[in-house]
Amino acid sequence: MFKLFRFLKPYIWQVLILIFATAMQVYTTLRLPALMADIINNGIVAGNTDYVWTIGIRMIILAIISAVASFVSSYFSARIGSNYARDIRAEVFTKIINFNVLDLKDFSTASLLTRTTNDVNQVQSAVIMILSMMLRAPLFCIISIIMAVQTAPDMSWIILVGAAAILGSVTLIMSLVIPKFKIFQELIDKVTLITRENLTGLRVVRAFNNEALERKKFRRTNDRLTKLLIFIDRILELQNPLINIIFNGTTLLCSWIGISLLSKDFAYLGNMTAFAQYVGHVMMSFLMMSMLFVMLPRANVSAHRINEVLMQKSKIHWKNKTEGVAEKMPTVEFKNVDFSYPDAEEKVLDDISFKAEAGKTTAFIGSTGSGKSTLINLVPRFYEATNGEILINGISIKNYEKDDLMKKIGFVPQRGMLFSGTIKSNIKFGAPAASDEQVHKAARIAQAENFIEKLPEKYNAPVAQGGTNFSGGQKQRLSIARAICKNPDIFIFDDAFSALDMKTDLKLRTALKEITESAIVLIVAQRVSTIKDADQIVVLNNGKVVGKGKHLELLNTCEIYREIVKSQLSDKEYTSELKLAKKSKTKETKEEVGIMNGEVRHA
Repeated sequence: MFKLFRFLKPYIWQVLILIFATAMQVYTTLRLPALMADIINNGIVAGNTDYVWTIGIRMIILAIISAVASFVSSYFSARIGSNYARDIRAEVFTKIINFNVLDLKDFSTASLLTRTTNDVNQVQSAVIMILSMMLRAPLFCIISIIMAVQTAPDMSWIILVGAAAILGSVTLIMSLVIPKFKIFQELIDKVTLITRENLTGLRVVRAFNNEALERKKFRRTNDRLTKLLIFIDRILELQNPLINIIFNGTTLLCSWIGISLLSKDFAYLGNMTAFAQYVGHVMMSFLMMSMLFVMLPRANVSAHRINEVLMQKSKIHWKNKTEGVAEKMPTVEFKNVDFSYPDAEEKVLDDISFKAEAGKTTAFIGSTGSGKSTLINLVPRFYEATNGEILINGISIKNYEKDDLMKKIGFVPQRGMLFSGTIKSNIKFGAPAASDEQVHKAARIAQAENFIEKLPEKYNAPVAQGGTNFSGGQKQRLSIARAICKNPDIFIFDDAFSALDMKTDLKLRTALKEITESAIVLIVAQRVSTIKDADQIVVLNNGKVVGKGKHLELLNTCEIYREIVKSQLSDKEYTSELKLAKKSKTKETKEEVGIMNGEVRHA
């Protein structure tokens, strides 16, 4: 909890005003019982009406000052608490948004959502309580005890009895509920996780008719959370009746002892009245502090969870400034690159080497789990290579400043991800300054223009969260348009054409050639038809490169590539492709022999 107090630094002057207002409220409030005793002893008992009026007006002024001070302290505690929570949420969100893929694996999405919302709210409530009560309650308690002892020393032992009773009851309650707070937050995470999974996977749940199973899973967790919450609330609810019993008991005790003393000295009436009020303030102070003791352990659990996010050290470190001189033409080169996930025994990628050049398309193909997507994710440093080196424009990606590297890359993931807003805002996501003409051109190249123009609001048509109001193919085309609008040096398509039909796929790849003459295109694909025209095809199997070359060349040299092609073509088409490959090989052989003969004759 104390680690998060650094967020209070910008509001230190407001905190000082709050402290001053609180001190003023305590002073004026605690002056009233003494003045009341003075009125009774020196005014009412003595029959001095003028004295009663004089002291009465003074009491009214003090009451007004106390009310104003109370309002000021309440206002600033709420204001500081709200701004404090806003700053923490912003810091947590900034930290999360800068996480790389490996960092996110340390936290579930549901847990991060809970930490950003519920945990911050818990800490905010605790801070408001601290600001409004941490100073007020101890001051009330200490000064009230001093004033009570001075006013009626014969009755001071009553305060000790009441204080001991309150402390004992609060300690008992805290020992029962504090261990439950962490379990409570974990169950909140689980409820959020199950809810999120079912909302995002609603179609799958319905397709498999598993609503009953999911309801059962949710009910089981929800029931555990409910039972725990009922237990916590029942224990905490014991606090109010216990405090009331103690409060009323001490008041009754004060009256009983006071009345017995009045029989000896009636002038003791004012002192007894003031003492009873001071005892009331002491009891209320302990009540406020007990409420604080209830909130602090719960907030401390939340603060610990927030600090886990804020203190998370990134597994990928970026340079503050790009180091090295870049080549004029864009290149991407892998040199003996290995990759394995943390704590994994086997390598996902093993000794990967290739070079992709400007104006050319490099494609990656292989069976499921061969490492294609992992390889492509190493380029923007979503993951960090375990061994080897990755160069972009001749500079190791480890020597790039983050923004410099990301500006060079237009990334299209497997699943087209759209953000709430409009079609235009999504296409301009990577290039906010892009003109309408650039947006329209990107949509046209991505083959998205046709369905956009059919919408009533066209490019201003609303996009729901996650793009749920568009089909898979439409989302992919809009994601591709977003990358095109950015006009990067490197286009990365991670199986980004999978939801497109063959005709649209062909049109899109043909249109892409217009804008990629000086750019690098990296494509991960499952369909041979998508990559057969690539300048370089890298075939992966179990994380290793087993073939590298053009389509026809690989048909002659790579068995695994032939198997992939055969699985996607009819026997007739496959036979035809093999014939073309053999003819191509024969032609290349003749050309090589001709060159060699020419060299011999020349010699």
